[in-house]
Amino acid sequence: MAQPPLERRVRAHPCATGETKMGREVRRVPADWQHPKHWTGGMRGPEERYKPLYPGDRYQPLVEEWDEECAKWKAGWRPEHCNDPESRAMAYEQWAGQRPHKDDYMPDWPAEQRTHLMMYEDTTEGTPISPAFETPEELARWLVDNKASAFGSYEGSYEGWLRVARGGWAPSMVASAAGVVSGVDAL
Repeated sequence: MAQPPLERRVRAHPCATGETKMGREVRRVPADWQHPKHWTGGMRGPEERYKPLYPGDRYQPLVEEWDEECAKWKAGWRPEHCNDPESRAMAYEQWAGQRPHKDDYMPDWPAEQRTHLMMYEDTTEGTPISPAFETPEELARWLVDNKASAFGSYEGSYEGWLRVARGGWAPSMVASAAGVVSGVDAL
């Protein structure tokens, strides 16, 4: 069975926002937020790990887009690049992937409940690399003091982490003729 073009598969991915991002990002959370964990198979057997979750504010717009396109698909619409009979005969779920599921997203708390900051890696859907802190300075200090990974074994500087903690985002790494540096310190 033919697969939709890569462009469509990437756009259908729950985290797609018109650009591909992988690195570190700060997320606003309630003071008592405990990121959920789940059991997964590890190299030494089952282990409990943080469950990767997309940011909660992305859920509803993606569901609405998916539902709208599914309804159009059921009414006979197909994108221009869906032109072979096999692809045209697919169910929408086969073409676009499953409908976004709420369990794959963080809660979408009201703004007044998002009083604290947590640093997340977003190379996966997103797992925390820090506890929640009230200020960007506290978060940056914790990341430095605890040698948090900015990219692989690379650590970030206080200044780099502080920039990200103040509402930014950093790519995993930046490569140049001078070598590789973590995105936290490269920008």
